[in-house]
Order: sequence, then C-alpha cells, then structure tokens
Amino acid sequence: MSNDIKIKKGLNIKLKGEAEKTVEQAVISKYCTVRPEDFHSVIPKLVAKEGTKLKAGETIFYDKSNEAVKFVSPVSGTVIEVVRGPKRRVDAIKIEVDSEQVYLDNGKFDVDAANPGMVKAHFLASGCWPFIKQRPYDVVANPAKTPKAIFISGYASAPLAADLDFTLKGKEAELQAAVTALGKLTEGKIHVSVGANSNSPLAGLTGVTLHKVSGPHPAGNVGTLINKVDPVNKGEVVWTVNAQDLVIIGELLLTGKFNAERVVALAGSEIEKPRYFKTKIGSEVATMVYDKGIAQGANARIISGNVLSGKQVKPDGALDYYSNVITVIPEGDDYDFFGWNKPVFNKVSTSRALTFSWLNPKKEYNLDTNTNGEHRAFVVTGGYEEVFPLDIYPLQVLKACMYKDLDEMEALGMYEVAPEDFALTEFVCVSKQPHQKIIREGLDLMLKEIG
Repeated sequence: MSNDIKIKKGLNIKLKGEAEKTVEQAVISKYCTVRPEDFHSVIPKLVAKEGTKLKAGETIFYDKSNEAVKFVSPVSGTVIEVVRGPKRRVDAIKIEVDSEQVYLDNGKFDVDAANPGMVKAHFLASGCWPFIKQRPYDVVANPAKTPKAIFISGYASAPLAADLDFTLKGKEAELQAAVTALGKLTEGKIHVSVGANSNSPLAGLTGVTLHKVSGPHPAGNVGTLINKVDPVNKGEVVWTVNAQDLVIIGELLLTGKFNAERVVALAGSEIEKPRYFKTKIGSEVATMVYDKGIAQGANARIISGNVLSGKQVKPDGALDYYSNVITVIPEGDDYDFFGWNKPVFNKVSTSRALTFSWLNPKKEYNLDTNTNGEHRAFVVTGGYEEVFPLDIYPLQVLKACMYKDLDEMEALGMYEVAPEDFALTEFVCVSKQPHQKIIREGLDLMLKEIG
C-alpha cells in the first residue's frame, strides 16, 4: 500500500535530447578523478600520496573533522597527481586506472544478524558512508547522530534526468540489502518515493513506506518528499540516499566489493545519439561525450548532473561523485537584438508576456545557457511561489540568507532545504539572482554558527 503525493506547483521543462533506453559499456577511462569539493564541508586529510598503489575500495582520504568518515577509491590504480589550490587545499586526486581491476575484500556482511553499531561500523570502514547525506545542511551525514527517518527518491523529474526505473532494473537484491541495513540505523521509517505510473524496482522492497508521487518538477526531489511527509524541525536530523547509490551499498554488503559502477544517462540536444552508459564514478566524461556524441571543438556546455542543479565540467573533466547524468546543451554566448521587445516562441517561461510556450505544453525546446537578462535587485512578481511546492516562503528565505539573519532563517524552514530545491526558482527568476548559491552560503553559515 502506498501514500499518494500530488504536486501542483512546479514546472516541467521539456528539452530535446532525452536518452534512449539502451545501455552501452563506456570506453574504459584511463584516469579517475575524485574531488573533495563533491563532499561539501569535508576537509580532506590525505592517506594516499602521489605514487600510492590502490585497490578499488581503499582509502584515499578521510574527513579531518571526523576521522571515522573515509573516502575510498572507485577504481584500482596508482595516484599520479594531487591537484592543490590556494593554501595547499586539495582540489583533486587523479588516479591512473589499472587495466585489470582489483577490489579490496571487505567480506560479505550478514545484515539480518547485525546490530545498528555493526552496520554503522561496516559502512564507515568500507567507504559507503559518504553516500548517506543529512538534512539539515545537505552534507555527508554525521555518524554520531541518529536520524528520525531516511528518505530515498526513486522518481527523477528534472529535465533529461536518468530514468531510475530503467537504471535500477534487475538490481532488486542489492536494493533490498541496502534498505534492510539502513533500516537498522533509524528508529523511524524509510520513506521511498516512486512515480505514480512507474514500474520501479523500489516499489517491491520490504521494510519501506512507499509514496507514489505525481505532478511537475520538483515532484521527484527528495526535499519535496521530506516536506510533504515529515518536515525537519530544529534539533531533528533526517538522512537521504540516492537511489543508484543503494546499488553500490547493496553490492558491497552482498559481495564485499566496493563496485562504484554507475549507469549514466548521456543526454542533451548537442548529443547525436543520447543513450545510457555503464561507467565508474570519477571517469573522464570524454569517454562518453566524444564516442558518437558531440564533435570535438563544438560550442557546447558539458554539465555533470541535470541542467538545473548540475555543474559545468571541461571536456577533459570527470563525472562527479553523485551524478548519474551528463547533459550537453548549446553554449549561450549569442544575444538577440531587442530580444525583450518581440514575441518569443523558442523559450520556456512561466509568464505569458511575449513568451508563447504555454500554447504548446508538449513541445520540446533546444535551450542554451544564456540567462536572457542581467543581474539586478529582487523584483517581487510572485513567480517563485508558482514553481515552489514546499510549505516555505522562498523569497523571504533567500533574503534572510543574504542578510545573514540566523533566527529568521531558522523560523522560515532552512533546516529542511538544499540548494537543488531552489533550482526552479532560480530558473524563473526575472532578477537573475543565483538562488542555489545563496542557499548554499546560508546553510554554510548555519553549519558554522549553529552546527
């Protein structure tokens, strides 16, 4: 039995270039890159120096503020470079990948016979802990705290997002093992959302509370699920886990191997043949993007993640730790003369002034990265509330973050939000304000001052 959640506020952005339901093995990447910046608020303490030989699953670094939280290598190979930034900050660890992969044996784990302490210790020792994130603050979970509930979204509603029903197919055993283990780490429930009309492997799991979600994006965001089911109040903690990360956790429990394999959607209007690839976390995006993808030197932007909340990577960049989609869209470096003063048929807007996308809601668009405007002070239009389904005042939260009023941020519900929850308000913002950056900086301030 499921609990239905119907979302009315939001916006579906239909883009060209959705990935076809076919999976290919990506060209084996020669290099793997792990970036500490993917783990927000973590200060890395290196274990593996340049020249260190690693097995897949061996520790690269740990969190300086919590040495129990380890970050492991997705592949076996040799550390060939530690990229450093200002003040010798570790920006990236580059690993030359072995032709034959060797895995660290963590041993098979009997989940049913284990107690919560044993499960937590195994997750920490094996490097699976970074897959568990927490709210408040949207950071890697603090193992010293117990969550009141765990949330997993199995419904991806973002533009060109990977279809989780497809990528999780055939992984029921791993999913069940992971969910059973996670269930021992909370006295509350494990809440799982799936699409209302989907055929998700997550729907058949035992030990979960199932929610069928319908409505426009951000219906699939885990933040929307948290807000509609069990909002986070001051002093409370919830954990979230990405659906594909459950497969890695489950395989480790069943086999003892840390197999950091991802089924990644290569999508976007600049891709000749959008489809899915099997690859590893941290692999070079060029192994997928330039294999029957876009031409070398094409004027396109490569994004690790979806177009709303992903981050730009260079052609020689790498898939980040949590992404399961690579999106390639045109670079917006050209401008329409008097573009604001004529009818527009090729852009998406929630406003009906001059923009006629509302006349054809099923049309797919070829949007570029142009912001179609410049940064200015907030203009109060009511547009944010039309696409923001959480029971929170988005404009007031953003302003409280900007003038750093901690009391107001607490009162307005900052404990349960993450930057991705404000991706749509940023998209429709006529003031071109960087909403996700504002929210991230506000969360960082709260983490520093309140903890």
